[in-house]
Amino acid sequence: MKPDATRSRTSASRASMASALGLCLALATTAFARADIATPEQKRACTPDVYRLCAGEIPNVRAITACLRRQKANLSDACRAVFEQ
Repeated sequence: MKPDATRSRTSASRASMASALGLCLALATTAFARADIATPEQKRACTPDVYRLCAGEIPNVRAITACLRRQKANLSDACRAVFEQ
């Protein structure tokens, strides 16, 4: 594999991870009107579900949040709890 291709994949992977973490921040403000940022626990709870259920929506944070809400029945217990609080 060419070094440029490897670098490009690494950059895309980092961008996806940043988007998922951004989503967790959005979840905190959407799910918890009283909170300004997601807690580390909220991030840990929902990031795997973003990749599992809504990866096609990355990097659109609003679309990811809407996707997770639509997928509520399929969320992990931990992420579902974030949306139910």
